[in-house]
Amino acid sequence: MKLIKYYALLLLFFSCQMVGEKQEKGATSPQGYELSKPERFKVRESLQEISGLVYNGDESNFIANNDEQGKLFQVGLRTTDPYPSWKFGKGGDYEEVVHAGNDWLVLKSNGTMYKVAGLFTDSTDSEAFHFPVPGKREFEAAYYDAGKNTTFIICKNCEEDKGEKATSVYAFRMDSLRYDSAAAFRFENRDIPGLKESPSKHFRPSAAAVHPLENRVYIVASINRLLVITDLSGKVLEAHPLPRKHFSQPEGITFAPNGDMYISNEGDEENTADILKFKYHPHTK
Repeated sequence: MKLIKYYALLLLFFSCQMVGEKQEKGATSPQGYELSKPERFKVRESLQEISGLVYNGDESNFIANNDEQGKLFQVGLRTTDPYPSWKFGKGGDYEEVVHAGNDWLVLKSNGTMYKVAGLFTDSTDSEAFHFPVPGKREFEAAYYDAGKNTTFIICKNCEEDKGEKATSVYAFRMDSLRYDSAAAFRFENRDIPGLKESPSKHFRPSAAAVHPLENRVYIVASINRLLVITDLSGKVLEAHPLPRKHFSQPEGITFAPNGDMYISNEGDEENTADILKFKYHPHTK
């Protein structure tokens, strides 16, 4: 009986391995990238719950936040030194950091936007701008559209989307520092390739950023294990599966000016937090 159990477990192991290899071979990537070939940089202990990432000049100066402490960190990919940090607010569930023109913003999961003042100084502080419409909502992803001078936040779980098979996106206007009360646009589930096959049938974005050369929005959805690309008006253009081998819990995305893409994974009991670098080769498919 023990021998039968052993062979059954062995067969199950090789079956799972074959399925994983098949999924890896069938994976796709956006033009110019190879999602199966990242360069990996481990993140130090202070940022195991990294949940937002912004490229800020070079690979020694990423700005990142974790989702509990109300701090922003300066991250160098190759440094062995502790990350400098600046406290902008009380502890809370902070999910995204955005560089919006000359302003630094941090998004809380309930939709409150924090405009950070005095970053990189001893007098760092912030001002809070609350989401104007009552109700239960959860946000993790935001991006800045320079042409509209507007920061857009994407619902992860909003009550107005329940049963609608759509995901709402709201505008935070930088000129007035106010939210529009109505959604700017919505992503329809039917327009997102691979969503039906994903672990969650509802689109649940965890990070977003505008590609500096393509002027397209790259949206990471950790629960869905998808990278979704849209235009700036909200039209879905393509989607690509994110293999668990590299994307254990993707929670942040940002770009260098030359198009190199960086995606951060939050750590957990099995995986160390990391930042994955994907070189941009615009003429490759």
